[in-house]
Amino acid sequence: MGIDKELLDILVCPKCKGDLEMGANEESLDCKTCSLKYPIRDDIPVMLIDEALPLD
Repeated sequence: MGIDKELLDILVCPKCKGDLEMGANEESLDCKTCSLKYPIRDDIPVMLIDEALPLD
């Protein structure tokens, strides 16, 4: 199903408030500024800084 485009447009990185981009395979939302990726589980983005992983 994936993330709705309208939702993606309003979501920002919780750490720096920067823009997010859909990650590879639509499994994460990536912040290029912080070099973090926020996982998407069951079509729900997990927007917790503690759950973020470093970008490869």
